[in-house]
Amino acid sequence: MIETLHSIRLLDIVDILIVSYLIYRTLLIIRGTRAMQMVLGIASILLLYFISSYFELQTLRVLLKTFLGSLLVVIVILFQAEIRRGLTRMGKPRFFRNKQTAESDLEEIVRAASLLARRHLGALIVLERDNGLRDFLEGGFRLDARIQAELLLAIFQTSSPMHDGGVIIHKHRIHSSGCLLPLSQNPNLDKRYGTRHRAALGLSEETDAVVIVVSEETQIISMARNGRLTPFKEEAQLLATLKAIFYPRKKKTGRWPVRPKTGAANAKQDP
Repeated sequence: MIETLHSIRLLDIVDILIVSYLIYRTLLIIRGTRAMQMVLGIASILLLYFISSYFELQTLRVLLKTFLGSLLVVIVILFQAEIRRGLTRMGKPRFFRNKQTAESDLEEIVRAASLLARRHLGALIVLERDNGLRDFLEGGFRLDARIQAELLLAIFQTSSPMHDGGVIIHKHRIHSSGCLLPLSQNPNLDKRYGTRHRAALGLSEETDAVVIVVSEETQIISMARNGRLTPFKEEAQLLATLKAIFYPRKKKTGRWPVRPKTGAANAKQDP
């Protein structure tokens, strides 16, 4: 045991830390999604393979060995959405992030969502972040308009030809409306959610966009992000959440306390 510890090099420790970090980041990406269930399914097949090998169940072992032989291809097919999302996140480090939405724009969006909910109008408002949404702009109506609550309210009126689909916010502007969004394929999604909520979740599963969805039936405003749907009862809570996402505040460590100047300290001591 001691000889093994002495044989470990510094590069081996770095290697283990890098692999551990990659596994940790992968688990964060797939946590709470249908990919997590598929991982558990693959783990169950691996466990069954070892059991069949131990008890010499030849037929079962051969079948599982054939399946595991093409495991890499199976993983790429099953996890293509998660792999794409993970690679796009890795390609956009934190120090390259651009603030796509101003705080005043967030206030207008929240006010629009509140007005839409009060009037029983459904809506999908997409706030672009680091991942580009060019693929979802095709087929929509190009507006390139300033973000205003009244304009968003007019777009989602049932009499408007642009009310179907989602509105995409890009660089402080309403870029397009009537955009078609991908539907979530999560089999565990609550049956009460309709097409609008599935579209919001679907886009949040494939990209890092934040999607505000307003239900015309329940008047509930929800936010879809990273494949999760969060309802909000108060405007202030929704606005605070959006500001925390788009404008995260850096915590002050206080590692280096500021010492008062000698002159200032002496001045306080003098009567």
